[in-house]
Amino acid sequence: MAALRHPPLIVTHSGADIRALLDRHGLAARKSLGQNFVIDPNTVRKIASLSGVGEGDRVIEIGPGLGSLTLALADVGARVTAVEMDDHLVPVLREVVAGHDVQIVVGDALQIDWDETLADGDRWSLVANLPYNVATPVVLDLLRRVPKIESMLVMVQLEVAERLVASPGDAAIGIPSVLVAFHGEARIVGRVPPTVFHPRPRVESALVRIERFEQQPIDASLAEIEPLVRAAYNQRRKMIRKSLGGLVDEAAIVAAGVEPTARPETLSLDDWGRLADARVGS
Repeated sequence: MAALRHPPLIVTHSGADIRALLDRHGLAARKSLGQNFVIDPNTVRKIASLSGVGEGDRVIEIGPGLGSLTLALADVGARVTAVEMDDHLVPVLREVVAGHDVQIVVGDALQIDWDETLADGDRWSLVANLPYNVATPVVLDLLRRVPKIESMLVMVQLEVAERLVASPGDAAIGIPSVLVAFHGEARIVGRVPPTVFHPRPRVESALVRIERFEQQPIDASLAEIEPLVRAAYNQRRKMIRKSLGGLVDEAAIVAAGVEPTARPETLSLDDWGRLADARVGS
């Protein structure tokens, strides 16, 4: 009887490895950059698996830190471009990923030239443990500006995750929820305890998957709906006939099939599209 064959175990950092790397290079996680390094191999294996990427797939990783997730992605065959802005970590990261199909780009993900960075392919996935302090801006910026990134699997604070995936009527819904919904379908696919990080954060994290729509979901453009969404949510306790005053008059709101007494958290993406059309036509 032939021996059972098991898939090779992905080799990545343990907690001891992370602490040894930091000690050897005289480094520490920088709170100002929102750094929390993953120290649990099972967590990065789970992220690599949930991402669905495999042999030859092009992957962007933002905030690779000491390379725990980078190694897991490289070991499933992905071609990883890792964007790291902390100059102190870059030499250590180069050491860690040597011999793997990993390109390191030094820079701020909110400022780098994405056309240049993604020039060698048309289809990319983002798989990342995003720094806590920039997670929402990074996700929204990439959805807005980088259509080559067709899917995202990001680890963020649970509170941020809930805002990214919220639907009308959910307590967490806000401006990010609507902007994400314009670009793609978002859902939470896993939760991550604080114990898998060094240093250990005080909050739980979650994995959010976003699949970009192939076609725009409503007729109105983002440039048309975003001013309305921001105006309404910046005064979210007010009825939209008040918060949208000066942008869409009450008669136009009614004509759009939306209750003037509604508050923004009850409105669907279609509602925002019709309000934008009403504004344009008013």
